[in-house]
Amino acid sequence: MNFVEELRWRGMLHDIMPETEEYLLKHKTTGYIGFDPTADSLHIGSLVPIILLMHFQKAGHNPIALVGGATGMVGDPSGKSDERNLLDEETLNKNVAGVKEQLARFLNFDSTSENAAQLVNNYDWMKDISLIDFVRDIGKHITVNYMMAKDSVKNRLDSDSQNGMSFTEFTYQLFQGYDFLHLYKEKNCVLQMGGSDQWGNITTGTELVRRKVQGKAYAITCKLITKADGSKFGKSAGGNIWLDSNRTSPYKYYQYWLNSSDEDAESYIKIFTFLDKDTIEVLIAEHKQAPHLRLLQKKIGEEVTIMTHGIEAYDNAIKASSILFGNSTAEDLKSLNEQTFLDVFDGVPQAEIERSAIENGLGIVSAFSESGFLKSNGEVRRALSENSISVNKEKATEDFVITISDLIADKFVLLQRGKKSYFLLKVI
Repeated sequence: MNFVEELRWRGMLHDIMPETEEYLLKHKTTGYIGFDPTADSLHIGSLVPIILLMHFQKAGHNPIALVGGATGMVGDPSGKSDERNLLDEETLNKNVAGVKEQLARFLNFDSTSENAAQLVNNYDWMKDISLIDFVRDIGKHITVNYMMAKDSVKNRLDSDSQNGMSFTEFTYQLFQGYDFLHLYKEKNCVLQMGGSDQWGNITTGTELVRRKVQGKAYAITCKLITKADGSKFGKSAGGNIWLDSNRTSPYKYYQYWLNSSDEDAESYIKIFTFLDKDTIEVLIAEHKQAPHLRLLQKKIGEEVTIMTHGIEAYDNAIKASSILFGNSTAEDLKSLNEQTFLDVFDGVPQAEIERSAIENGLGIVSAFSESGFLKSNGEVRRALSENSISVNKEKATEDFVITISDLIADKFVLLQRGKKSYFLLKVI
């Protein structure tokens, strides 16, 4: 498998250092990508570099995932208009552990494999280096002129930011360059990859390898993902889409991909799945014949949700998706965990009710009127006579009594009038 050609036809390749493709075709290669632990979970903006490493491993090469326990203390200025807040060591260690756990879902770290992935933390080799040693042994090999010429530096200095750029951020490319040098010497790692905004930092590493040890190192960057409508990829109305199911439920994760535009879906199917070229071309052609069926979006959602959360989470996301539009039952609702249930009914008005009212049995008329869902007992009874009242997606008559057994996730009851008007009772 030609790793570079795979990236090229998928529309992922942005920059590549001369001779890199030829080297990879001739040698089993060790290459790395760095992940900054700015949170205890990665988000879907990190999926492209993760998938880059997965393709690299599938092509027979040895991937290294570097978690920046040390560089996370400094802060990368690339693509940033302001300096970010620095994290304390306790928070950083928690974030590093979370990122490591997530990366293990995507890459094969089995040491018995021929090309097992490795996980490293640059804090392990940076923690004992003194400032004097770093300045003397590393700083003297990279000139200020060279560092100032990098886009990540120039863009910050040319921006309207009132704070300019701190020395802390200015030195980031030296730290990242030293990572590359260390991995080059200790693990025979000759390739660094990353997003296109990392080109300056990566090439500082190749230059440091050349000047310090007279070695030859290589670089590849992939395109930064943008959405066709100009909005930021990886964001929703609720904020970041995280890879941690506790932060973003598999249902909400699946829905993000399902809501992709047709134009975006045509590029996402190549970038975020491992389907082959012929399969993708057939899918795109079928989608164009019947775009209303959203075949591309559904396939992307399936592939990426299973890859990130597993088949069971995907099946549950599909079941949750059908609840709003299909013939679901009370048992289907009760099978959802609290977060997924709230995601499905996000934005639905709700009212709180004492648990004792449910324990004693709450009549259907009282439930709908006293909660404020419907205006009066008379309106509730009219709706009942029209057979348009449901509790937990099942039709109810006037003698229906809501009890503890009707609770979803032990605290919710879903009231409904007609097909689209919902209301939540939250038991406190």
